[in-house]
Amino acid sequence: MRRLSILLAGCAVVAAHPALAAETAAEAAAPAAEAPAADTGEAIVVYGTGQTRQTQELRTADLAVLASGTSPLKAIEKLPSVNFQSADAFGNYEWSTRVTIRGFNQNQLGFTLDGIPLGNMSYGNMNGLHVSRAISPENIGVTAVSQGSGAIDTQSTSNLGGTLEFKSIDPAELLRDHHVAIDASGSYGSEETWRGFGRIAVGTPDGVRGFASLQYQDGNKWKGNGQQRTLMTNVKFIAPAGAVNLEGWYSYSDRVEQDYQDLSLEQIGRLGYDWDNFGPGQYALAVRVADIGANNGYTGVVPTNPAAGTTYPGKITSPDDAYYDAAGLRRDWVYAFGASGPLSDTLSFALKTYYHHNRGMGLWGTPYLASPSGVPMSTRTTEYDIKREGVFGNIVADLGMNKLTIGGWAENNDFNQARRFYGFTSRTTPGIDFHHFLSNPFATQWDMSYNTVTYQYYVMDDIDLGQFKINLGWKGFDVKNNASRNFELTPGGHAIGSLRARDWFQPHAGVTYKLGGGSELFAGFTQVTRAFTADATSSPFSTTQAGFNTISANGLKPEQSDTYEGGLRFNTGNFNGVLGAYYVNFRNRLLTIPTSVGIVGSANVVQNVGDVRAYGFEAVGNYKLPYGFALFASYSYNDNTYRDNVTYRSGGVTVVQPTAGKTVVDTPKHLARGELSYESTSFFGRVAVNYMSKRYFTYTNDKSVPSRTLVDATIGYRLDVGQRTPVELQINGTNLFDKRYVATIGSNGFGFSGDNQTLLAGAPRQIFATLKAGF
Repeated sequence: MRRLSILLAGCAVVAAHPALAAETAAEAAAPAAEAPAADTGEAIVVYGTGQTRQTQELRTADLAVLASGTSPLKAIEKLPSVNFQSADAFGNYEWSTRVTIRGFNQNQLGFTLDGIPLGNMSYGNMNGLHVSRAISPENIGVTAVSQGSGAIDTQSTSNLGGTLEFKSIDPAELLRDHHVAIDASGSYGSEETWRGFGRIAVGTPDGVRGFASLQYQDGNKWKGNGQQRTLMTNVKFIAPAGAVNLEGWYSYSDRVEQDYQDLSLEQIGRLGYDWDNFGPGQYALAVRVADIGANNGYTGVVPTNPAAGTTYPGKITSPDDAYYDAAGLRRDWVYAFGASGPLSDTLSFALKTYYHHNRGMGLWGTPYLASPSGVPMSTRTTEYDIKREGVFGNIVADLGMNKLTIGGWAENNDFNQARRFYGFTSRTTPGIDFHHFLSNPFATQWDMSYNTVTYQYYVMDDIDLGQFKINLGWKGFDVKNNASRNFELTPGGHAIGSLRARDWFQPHAGVTYKLGGGSELFAGFTQVTRAFTADATSSPFSTTQAGFNTISANGLKPEQSDTYEGGLRFNTGNFNGVLGAYYVNFRNRLLTIPTSVGIVGSANVVQNVGDVRAYGFEAVGNYKLPYGFALFASYSYNDNTYRDNVTYRSGGVTVVQPTAGKTVVDTPKHLARGELSYESTSFFGRVAVNYMSKRYFTYTNDKSVPSRTLVDATIGYRLDVGQRTPVELQINGTNLFDKRYVATIGSNGFGFSGDNQTLLAGAPRQIFATLKAGF
């Protein structure tokens, strides 16, 4: 009953008082009405005119020009200070997907879909889900990126360094002047990848309307043995009821991703970029390597096959070079219902409730524990179950020169996480399929439950003085985390207890001033606190009970940031863009220090380790050339440095790591992007260049990966056959010059010094063709 209380209470208010609903919180904060996203003649990058912070929006067309099924996160990599990485061509492979903004990592950003919080979108997400499991890219109307701390009305307690707000398309944009609209596409390309998407929209543009879509994608990994596939359905409806608009959303996703092997620089030099896990086709070799690791004492497993010897075959030097297999399985269900409408001539109201259920399993073939059958390895899993429900809304008073908004958000999140082991059948037959959820484990290492209750509110006043506009406001929250133990093989290996982060006043102040001629100045200040999270692998609860007791007694502090930013926006017809600069003081940095290689998964050391200073410059612009051509370019310089050394206890010894003055891991100083595009009635195309400078993957900066430049291209042809939309053939090429490079760093976290297996190779050149039609 407690689990459903928030959801049911919100639904009851909507049902009993439909006239008190208004546009959603995200829409209420928008400074201008959205243009039809499907119109390719309109600008697809909007530079946040009227906003007091650095912000841009991408439209549907900027996603449509990418390879079919590409993540919206890959689309935003063109924007300044956005560092996006993924080991696959689509940007969907979750183990590898990383996005940082101005040096803040993914766990320090905020993400929402139609206002529904997506949590931190990390791989082992404990408080949400990845956007690529929540909505098909064809159904995204707007992707709004705020490089600063983001809007204070965002449903997030982690947005230290920015927000990404995804907004689903209005069915009216699909219907236009029709009562039924059908869109379909089919794609095929490299690695036998194929994808199908279908959508039907029904209703009237200004009346009851909705759409339902189905997506399926399947393809082989670009190296090694394995598949990556997704099944997803989305349903949305909008139903006017007098002055009130009712809105509903449903999504279901079933994702299977067999993983690529994490590499070190030494491995890349010795084994090459194409090295990968053994996979089902090399089960006998995986068993042999595990036997050798047991025989020579590397894994600690009791030897059962001395005949295998102690010398590894070929270039292999340890069982960590390659594991038998690895995979991530995720199933998600998301439901939402809201209402919008005027309360009076000056008042409007918004309310939306949501429910999210996730079932997940991460599988890893480990040589560090034998199966009961005598096979010198087993399948280690991390198992996830999320059940969260919430409600958010606002009331808006339009008082002439003042527009006052008061809003709030409440969420209850029950999260269960467990570490289990499953046995292989025999030395010749694995008996385990990494495409499916497993059952009947032979051992459970730990089984933990976490509850997080969030209450957040905000107050915002937009003051319009003509050329001069002021935005003032603040937000506050109270977040309580509780951890309990269902089972643990070694009690005390993971912490139980509670943490609380409470900060009722996180202010924002900003101004804009119109200079005339389409130009304006903007400046703003925002202070944000990040609440603690609760899980067994990355949060403060991922340490031992003794460690948790120590950091709790010492007063563990939540992370905080102060962001100062300002700049100039200009729009002179054919040319529009932004110049901006920022300064950030990041305090109470919380560091999770691994104590073993990733596959072993020992408890972490967690503590506050000081401050970070960040400053930078950003430039972005579009220029429309004659004859259908256009240029886009962005550049950012980012300087992020640690201000303190890291001191911690390890094995009873005080360790001091010299990190003061070092560059923050995974923060390239230079990011540059350029695009040349062409658009006519029949033909369209785009060539994009993406440059990223050197990135460090150790806190002391002794190890790094070099800069890289990637080139992607799109070419297409539209044939008008008298349908609602033309038939379209589109061909996409990614990494056209077949650059070998490291895509993701930090897949297994970051170390203080030395090489380690935390790198993922980028996909080689790949080609995909897509046929689209609309009726």
